[in-house]
Amino acid sequence: MKDKDAGRVVVVGGGIGGMATAALLAKEGLNVAVLERNEQTGGRARIWQKDGYTFDMGPSWYLMPEVFERFFSAFGKTPADYYHLKQLDPSYRVYFGGEEAHDVPPDRAGVEALFDRLEPGGGAKLGRYLDDAAYKYRVAVGEFLYRDYRSIFDFLNRRMMTEGLKLNVLGRLDAAVRKQFGDRRARQILEYAMVFLGTSPNDAPAMYALMSHVDLTQGVFYPMGGLSAVAQGVRRVAEEQGVEFHTGTEAMRIVTANGRAMCVEARGPFGGKRRLPCDAVVANADYAHVETELLDPADCSYSRRYWNRQVVAPSMFLMYLGVNRRLESLAHHNLYFQENWDAHFDTIFRNPAWPEAPCFYLSCISKTDPGMAPPGCENVFLLVPVAAGLNDCDAVRDAYAKQVLGHVEKVTGESIAPHVEVQRIFSHRDFAGDY
Repeated sequence: MKDKDAGRVVVVGGGIGGMATAALLAKEGLNVAVLERNEQTGGRARIWQKDGYTFDMGPSWYLMPEVFERFFSAFGKTPADYYHLKQLDPSYRVYFGGEEAHDVPPDRAGVEALFDRLEPGGGAKLGRYLDDAAYKYRVAVGEFLYRDYRSIFDFLNRRMMTEGLKLNVLGRLDAAVRKQFGDRRARQILEYAMVFLGTSPNDAPAMYALMSHVDLTQGVFYPMGGLSAVAQGVRRVAEEQGVEFHTGTEAMRIVTANGRAMCVEARGPFGGKRRLPCDAVVANADYAHVETELLDPADCSYSRRYWNRQVVAPSMFLMYLGVNRRLESLAHHNLYFQENWDAHFDTIFRNPAWPEAPCFYLSCISKTDPGMAPPGCENVFLLVPVAAGLNDCDAVRDAYAKQVLGHVEKVTGESIAPHVEVQRIFSHRDFAGDY
């Protein structure tokens, strides 16, 4: 039982980050309540179920396993106490157009052999690149990720400044990769993750080379039951620490007095209003939403004018597809890169428009986890990175879904559209409404 006189903390947002924070605070003896506007916790790591299919609605890559191990170890647990991991082989499949596709192996030696096939000396060049990526990763995790930042002076120590310079934070990733690799395909494998980090390779800092260490050296894993199994595991840890969860409850305002949080005003699942007194608030919702919707202007770090000037990260056009046949040519994770992917990036970051023949990501988790689809069927998740703010009325969504699905069939050689028995589109207005 928690001490009723212990501090009270309200966490706004029941995503993985919010639940993990709640668990750690409760472990310190605080009384913690989590508010989640949706009926499921997990944030973007929710599931949607229909007619025997279970879809991961958001994240689908399990990377950096040591970060999860570190979290669970704080409670004397391991990830295996909550979910079962499988390393994927291949890590993913990459389509380059025509009939060309390459599997990315789960081990460094295999990846170096792949790069030897892509360009002369590619394996040796990749080896040097991955050594540097591993160094960047060690510095980022060891010197930055787990450090408390309470003032500017936490940055201004000799070791952090020296190591920070070695990360090449002022360089650009695409320029750094081009200096070492001449083949377009090799470069795209090393740069594709940037769009999922909210930028393009041309604009991303060179330090993001560390992501190649993550997927090409550490490998790609899958938690059986989907990424929602991770969210459920984190929630169980939080509940074991005494955290209370209020789903279907939306935070409407953080009330303060003299610069300190006093309570959170919320709207319950049936429209009723409630006030949750507290001594502190952790806002795990999107930063801009917290500042423009939940806080009074006097309590904000930035003005509304500041937020209106910010560049909005890419959105996504998602399709959840239940397909009543096996798709033999697909791997668990599949990526397609068009030859001139700058044209796609241009429609995202410079001239917003629906891309014509876009790069895409497609997961087929039933390859690894057959229970996520009925027997003989496939569970398909399709993602196209697109610009924020596009018109996504029903007519536009339906037309684009048909266009993209035809494009996917052409790239993969699979007949998909005639065999779709479950379909859901999730795009701009859905993100705005749910998150």
